[in-house]
Amino acid sequence: MATAKAILKAPSSKPLTKRKAWAALKANHKTVGAVHLRKLFADDPKRGTKFTAEALGIYLDYSKNRITEKTLKLLLDLAKESGLRERIDAMFRGDKINITENRAVLHVALRAPKSETILVDGKNVVPDVHAVLDKMSGFCNRIRSGEWKGHTGKRIKNVVNIGIGGSDLGPVMAYEALKHYSQRDMNFRFVSNVDGTDFAEAVVDLDATETLFIVSSKTFTTLETMTNAHTARDWALKGLGGDEKSIAKHFVAVSTNAAEVSKFGIDTANMFGFWDWVGGRYSMDSAIGLSSMVAIGPENFRAMLNGFHEMDEHFRTAPFERNLPVLLGLLAVWYTDFFGSQTVAVLPYEQYLKRFPAYLQQLTMESNGKHVTLDGKTVNYETGPIYWGEPGTNGQHSFYQLIHQGTRLIPCDFIAFGKTLNVLGAHHDILVANVCAQTEALAFGKTEKQVKAEGTADWLVPHRVFDGNRPSNTLLLETLTPESLGKLIALYEHSVFTQGTVWNIDSFDQWGVELGKVLAQRIVPELGSKTEPKLEHDSSTNALIRRYRKLKEA
Repeated sequence: MATAKAILKAPSSKPLTKRKAWAALKANHKTVGAVHLRKLFADDPKRGTKFTAEALGIYLDYSKNRITEKTLKLLLDLAKESGLRERIDAMFRGDKINITENRAVLHVALRAPKSETILVDGKNVVPDVHAVLDKMSGFCNRIRSGEWKGHTGKRIKNVVNIGIGGSDLGPVMAYEALKHYSQRDMNFRFVSNVDGTDFAEAVVDLDATETLFIVSSKTFTTLETMTNAHTARDWALKGLGGDEKSIAKHFVAVSTNAAEVSKFGIDTANMFGFWDWVGGRYSMDSAIGLSSMVAIGPENFRAMLNGFHEMDEHFRTAPFERNLPVLLGLLAVWYTDFFGSQTVAVLPYEQYLKRFPAYLQQLTMESNGKHVTLDGKTVNYETGPIYWGEPGTNGQHSFYQLIHQGTRLIPCDFIAFGKTLNVLGAHHDILVANVCAQTEALAFGKTEKQVKAEGTADWLVPHRVFDGNRPSNTLLLETLTPESLGKLIALYEHSVFTQGTVWNIDSFDQWGVELGKVLAQRIVPELGSKTEPKLEHDSSTNALIRRYRKLKEA
């Protein structure tokens, strides 16, 4: 198994800006960057079918990107020169490619079939993964069937997931995305924000005797999660007559800290574990997805895992020129580093995917928001674009104005489905027509000549011109199912990996999250102190603390 030092000596350790393909891409950009998509399509009538790739029921049209065949070849050369193949193999092999924490990166093991062997420190972890999945399945079946009873003998009707970051964004996204498949006689709520309003609104109409809390925290010490968990405990006890024994029937844990879980009052038999080789933002298909499994059932959850695994295998084995995550990742690098684009808009034309962009924000920005290379040197190029978006036609009536006529170049990913889960007249045709129209309008725009031909007054013409030449990808799938959701998530996971490999950064640590958390722990007692605390922060922070204390006491 490769060590961190060996990984640093991989082909990707050569400075990015010194790689042959990088220099060639810079030269290519000087030419291609000045060419309009109108000309690229006019010069090649087959462009719309040539720059496409299809795998696992996902059709990717990337023809509306500002690239030529030479650009694509150079991007693929950059991937090879950056050691992408070696890095993929290292990840799937279980090498400790998260070098700052000396950990393997094996979210792919969470969805591996029982027959596979994936080693971490010489041990096959796949049996452990399936043991947890089996335990989750048994628990979920008891909750869904009504076999599991609350402390007073009532059936559980409400499930509240308490977590933060990856312990919240994944489960809530999956629940919303697969709501069509959920058990509709149950309610599912999600609490993450330490703002008490989040908890208060989540339980305002719930009966404690019918409510189960899932507390997700690996260490069972996360400040926000445990603050909410203890508030939930107090709320539940109040509704259950104050009997401490009731906690075991209304709380379960996703954690690895048995001592703290037991101290809380949760039966450790109802503790579901996971592993340090799974990062939080990659953990929704582990026990962190317990609430998702309760909602959609074990069979649908396993179908989602199968979708993940199929995309894993595609990423691992497909040639780069037909590899969906590789193509998406390289295009993100192209716009980030050569066009100076700062963001990527992800635009799902599917209401069930309304939380998908928010989920991708953590996946992409916590992974690749890094300013040093694997060997600790400051980068001299851009990394980690901002990912954002909204579902469907909603965005068209808010921020699309800036995408179409603003001064910023914003590459877009459009996600659409051939079939809707809710057939209502012409709704879906109208929805998909908007996908096609938006990508066409972004690419080709509307010239001054076309605007004038419509009889527009001269003074108004500049306001109605669309420059076009705005790039986009279109991802078209058949139907939103648990399996297709798994494929989509894994597609973006591996796109992030591709980008991080080219940038030669560690996509699997998140030290940038830590500093603010540490400082908050110091400030909390200063805010709550009954006597005036001695403050030793900067003058701004000291003043804010004093002002807050006055407002609190007023």
